[in-house]
Amino acid sequence: MNYLIGLFESVRDFIATGGDVLYFVAAALFLMWVLMIERYWYLTSVFPTVKKNIIKNWDARADTTSWYAHRIRDAWISQASDDLNARMLIIRTIIAMCPLIGLLGTVTGMIGVFETMATQGTSNARLMASGISMATIPTMAGMVAALSGLFISSRLEAKVKLAREGLVDSLPHH
Repeated sequence: MNYLIGLFESVRDFIATGGDVLYFVAAALFLMWVLMIERYWYLTSVFPTVKKNIIKNWDARADTTSWYAHRIRDAWISQASDDLNARMLIIRTIIAMCPLIGLLGTVTGMIGVFETMATQGTSNARLMASGISMATIPTMAGMVAALSGLFISSRLEAKVKLAREGLVDSLPHH
């Protein structure tokens, strides 16, 4: 229990040092991870059933050679591909936004530094240091959030591509 209290206090101190922009970085990070976990769940739990149903429907067709049959096959592949790629654009957008949200923290932190310099002068380094930490910590947090998402997102995109290609290969042209 003391470990959890210490963890909570560390996070609270980190956010107090970095400023309120860290709440936005945390929200973006949370949303990004929820979407990535959902995509992994879809790829491992839902898509195999969808693929099996498409293959079963294709194999049950009497006609698999006509132009019309190939358009049906293409439509099924296209629908499955759309379902596989669902929310991937949102994930990539959030990954791209995380460093920008961190840069917003840099701007607000530097405004704090300039405000301190205007009201207290440049002689009080301790007051300016808090503004500088509010300028650097959100940038670092945004970059770390983006890097964590970038790795998993690239793995997800590779799995989506392999799943689509596996479906295409499972529906033979005759």
